[in-house]
Amino acid sequence: MIDTHAHIYLEDFDFDRREVIQRAKDAGVRKIILPNIDSSTIQAMHDLEAAYPDFCHVSIGVHPTSVKANYKDELSIVHAELQSRDYIAIGEIGIDLYWDTTHKTEQIKAFKQQIEWSLEYNKPVIIHVRESHREIMEALSPYKNSGLKGVFHSFGGSVEEAHEILSFGGFLLGINGIVTFKNSGLSDVLRRIDIRHIVLETDAPYLTPVPFRGKRNESAYLTHTAEFLADLYSISYEDVVKQTTGNALRLFNFFKISE
Repeated sequence: MIDTHAHIYLEDFDFDRREVIQRAKDAGVRKIILPNIDSSTIQAMHDLEAAYPDFCHVSIGVHPTSVKANYKDELSIVHAELQSRDYIAIGEIGIDLYWDTTHKTEQIKAFKQQIEWSLEYNKPVIIHVRESHREIMEALSPYKNSGLKGVFHSFGGSVEEAHEILSFGGFLLGINGIVTFKNSGLSDVLRRIDIRHIVLETDAPYLTPVPFRGKRNESAYLTHTAEFLADLYSISYEDVVKQTTGNALRLFNFFKISE
């Protein structure tokens, strides 16, 4: 399995990070992608990748909730990072209008700039969408035939929104513990979406799946999301792992690994 989205470099894991990594490996996780938040998290992310090469892989970007009046400074740091070393993807980027719309214009500008860099450096994007589906799709519309690819992280939208995303041809849906929540409605949506369009993620330490909801999330809990999807699609757990791992391998241009 591949956890395509986890923030296990955060201080939430400072006291037991080694054990968290080992539990993930024991659970069958073979790779973890670490999306960046902003300039304050880059060093911790790099340190974790250095400690676990070929297991942890870093992605660079500015999270939309970190886009403030000084967003150009943050973007300059991202650009310098892209010029200085290789990254698996560009992210976590996007538009978040849930808590605050003060910097909506800046968020859109930052998102578009990072999309441009994803094409320039031929990297997939990891997109954060919260109360902003229409704004995201409008920003992406000029790139529909550009070869842009990526994942819509923590997808929780409607069937219609899923189909609109997938119509681009290069995007997958990141599915995490939300699908196990009783009242999320996501399982009803996914019944109408083929599993070939899905990758697994945790968003650790957030969005912990049932039966651990309310506790800190970690990559080992990816198994619970996979088990839920196996029941949802009436296929084996092994088939869920095989399909979603293959999807992630292709999207992020990993060399072939065993599931």
